[in-house]
Amino acid sequence: MIIGAPKEIKNREFRVGIVPAGVKTLTTAGHKVLIEKGAGSGSDISDSEYVRAGAEIVPSAEQLYGQAELIVKVKEPLPQEYPYLRAGMILYTYLHLAPLPELTEQLLHRGVTAIGYETVRLDNGYLPLLAPMSEVAGRMSIQVGAHFLEKEEGGRGILLGGVPGVDHGHVTIIGGGTVGSYAARVATALGATVTVLDRDLHRLAYLDDIFAGRINTLMSNIHNLEEELAICDLLVGAVLIPGSSAPKLVTREMLSLMQKGAVIVDVAIDQGGCVETSRPTTHSDPTFLVDDIIHYCVANMPGAVPRTSTFALTNATLPFALEIANKGLLAAAADNNSLRRGINVHAGEIRNREVAESQDRKWQEFVC
Repeated sequence: MIIGAPKEIKNREFRVGIVPAGVKTLTTAGHKVLIEKGAGSGSDISDSEYVRAGAEIVPSAEQLYGQAELIVKVKEPLPQEYPYLRAGMILYTYLHLAPLPELTEQLLHRGVTAIGYETVRLDNGYLPLLAPMSEVAGRMSIQVGAHFLEKEEGGRGILLGGVPGVDHGHVTIIGGGTVGSYAARVATALGATVTVLDRDLHRLAYLDDIFAGRINTLMSNIHNLEEELAICDLLVGAVLIPGSSAPKLVTREMLSLMQKGAVIVDVAIDQGGCVETSRPTTHSDPTFLVDDIIHYCVANMPGAVPRTSTFALTNATLPFALEIANKGLLAAAADNNSLRRGINVHAGEIRNREVAESQDRKWQEFVC
């Protein structure tokens, strides 16, 4: 199979879909790997490293898409890339289609098979391809939140860890999954007071255990959320329903409960955000104000630390790419339930229930 890794074009997205070790693995298995010129430069990977691993460097995205049977990316295609999509192509990347009906329509119309990293799910519910970037985003949410709490950035002028004799900053995290737990880890390490809200009592019990009582855990309901909004300095939105749009748990009216200069980091923005006033932002222009509350809603947060993120991501994605290349899509999906669950679009049909329901469209189960 011919596998291609194009250069990412999303704003300040410096990750890349394949690293040299992945190239070596694929070429050793008898496959051809194409890398767009300069695709790895943002992650400090040179073209020469790819060549030494066995890849062929192609000068343009158009040429790469024109030849590759399997496209391995990091982020969803942007409108500039739509003309390169064609029938029979397998697109393997983060898609987050639920809030993107235009992209969904393009994939359907052009006959692309699209596999979303975020919907590849093990039998126990674990999301192996989303987890590495959720870990990065969770850690980063506190880092960027602390930065924008500085007065110079328009924030409340709060040091999350406080100092002796002064209250510590208060961090509220909505969602106790991978993002939420790693956000709590960093926030507690900084010395902040941390509260995590979740609907799953078993998850709250688990977090209480691993943090040995160093965080507060609360059942996620409107009453508890409103109480937390009134006292938090930093709110982290870490809600995930795989494949679906994130629920709007914080309404516009609820912002009036928050202290002016507080910061919201909505990590759920890839799936539409869990705050009603959230809208996607970029690393070049990461924040905006609504009712004097700072909103940080960058849709590709891990792209800011591409070297770490690229290697963490490709450690997880390569085995599935190799399986597709070795067996072909149909056989690979027949043998691997997790991979089959990741297929969002195939043969002009939506194959993921959550994506279809989010867009009020029909869907059809993928049958091998």
